[in-house]
Amino acid sequence: MKYVVLVPDGAADYPVPELGGRTPLQAADIPNMDRLAREGRGGMVQMIPESRPPGSDIGNLEIFGYDTRLHYSGRAPLEAVSMGVELGEEDVAFRCNLIHRDGDTLVDYSAGHISSEEGGALLRELADAVTAQEGIRFYPGVGYRHLMVFSNGPQELLSFPPHDIMGESISAHLPTGDRQEEVRRLMEAAEPILLRSEVNRRRASLGMPTANGMWLWGSGRALKLEGLTEKYGLRGGVISAVDLVRGIGQCAGLEVIEVPGITGYLDTNYAGKAVYALAALERGMDFVYLHVEAPDEAGHNADADAKKQALEDFDRHVVGRIMVALEQLGPSRVLLTPDHRTPVELRTHSREPVPFALWGTNVPADGLQAYSEAAGEAGSFHVERGHELMTHLTGARRGS
Repeated sequence: MKYVVLVPDGAADYPVPELGGRTPLQAADIPNMDRLAREGRGGMVQMIPESRPPGSDIGNLEIFGYDTRLHYSGRAPLEAVSMGVELGEEDVAFRCNLIHRDGDTLVDYSAGHISSEEGGALLRELADAVTAQEGIRFYPGVGYRHLMVFSNGPQELLSFPPHDIMGESISAHLPTGDRQEEVRRLMEAAEPILLRSEVNRRRASLGMPTANGMWLWGSGRALKLEGLTEKYGLRGGVISAVDLVRGIGQCAGLEVIEVPGITGYLDTNYAGKAVYALAALERGMDFVYLHVEAPDEAGHNADADAKKQALEDFDRHVVGRIMVALEQLGPSRVLLTPDHRTPVELRTHSREPVPFALWGTNVPADGLQAYSEAAGEAGSFHVERGHELMTHLTGARRGS
């Protein structure tokens, strides 16, 4: 049996006025996702536990089959794994965003979706200037997403994802808790370094948002997980442009399948993801986790049309290709689900249940009419905890 998990990040939403009171899933032309739902079984799943924040770290860990009430230490340690950064026992990893601010207002969590080349150059400047402080290390990532490691760093710190507080006060959302002043000083010290950077001078001259702030969040120590081979008897790979998802996959014992041209944004190589996923299955893997970030980014940008387009591209270039090929490949199953909602109205994540569908070998149709929030709510199959979906997909239960 072959298994594919398809994750359109943040796809679920609320009704949007500019889409005629429909959600992006309802407004989008997604015949393949609709077919998967009609021919399969599904409903709604409560992906985010009440005790956890509605983030992609929590949602994707749950989809992978891990109960995040038991298995979670923070977002940044998962990204560190993907980036090849080994954390010592006393190391605390922080996600490090390059942001654009206007005075005390956080305007853009991504500094205008700064390029990896520009972001890497800025991180190197920060490293040269700030790491004179003992125990601080910076690691460049993709675009605006980077990593800072604090040797013997603070363990209990409350921080806010910057995409949750766009348009809001920076000073009201600074990290609080264990050794908060040290972390705040690091963020403050970065600003003059960024402001005098040649990268930012060039961006300003072109009318582009500058990366004039550094935001530290999602801290934690290294996380150890039981692998999917031990847990479900699966050997496979993960496809994503996002370090977080790649890191979870690696913690779960999966191979990171490299796909050229994937960006974590609206211009990603959708078709390439499907092609490489199918090639992995054909060469002997029995499981692929395929994640697409674009719908989530559109939600954060409050762009309903872009979210609709991202869902249509995902449907056409990923879901359709996967379904047609699996029908020829032999016994197989697909799980389709977002990790959380990213409502255009909110520009951030929310914890309401999301629609899911199972399709494939020995999965009976149960009357779903389409793939959307409303159709899922009318479905007959509702799952109380996200990590239970892997059991329903595979029929195996081997640990928590």
